[in-house]
Amino acid sequence: MAFMVKHMIGGQLKDLTGGLTEEKSEGEKSEAGAKGMTQEEYEQYQQQLEEEKQERDANFAQKKAERATIRTHFREKYRLPKNELDETQIQAAGQDVELPTELAKMIAEDNQEEKHKQSVLGQLSNIQNVDIDHLKDKAQATLEELKSSAEKCSLM
Repeated sequence: MAFMVKHMIGGQLKDLTGGLTEEKSEGEKSEAGAKGMTQEEYEQYQQQLEEEKQERDANFAQKKAERATIRTHFREKYRLPKNELDETQIQAAGQDVELPTELAKMIAEDNQEEKHKQSVLGQLSNIQNVDIDHLKDKAQATLEELKSSAEKCSLM
């Protein structure tokens, strides 16, 4: 009931005075007072909140840049078109962005596998019905045969 009266009369009084009263200073005092702090403590608290927010934003930007780096790596690997947004996120981080260590290990393993697949033995293993161990044994046996026949040869 008191709220209704205050609302109705307060609105009319505000119209009569032209809204010249300063409610902002009361609002600031009430915020600090409501939290049980002095104005100085409240300002320190607000400053601390702002610093924490900036730190969170910096960490978030760093994570976004790491993700963009990962996407860029895979775009290069699979020859996909580049994305300007990824490059912008990497530049926005402002510092050197590195791949996470686990991902770097996975990429190194993938690179080793690709090198193996590109080698002659890797290409042979891709062919079906080919036993690499049998081919190795046969090659070693042939090599040993050549050595033994070279030892028996009187010209050498």
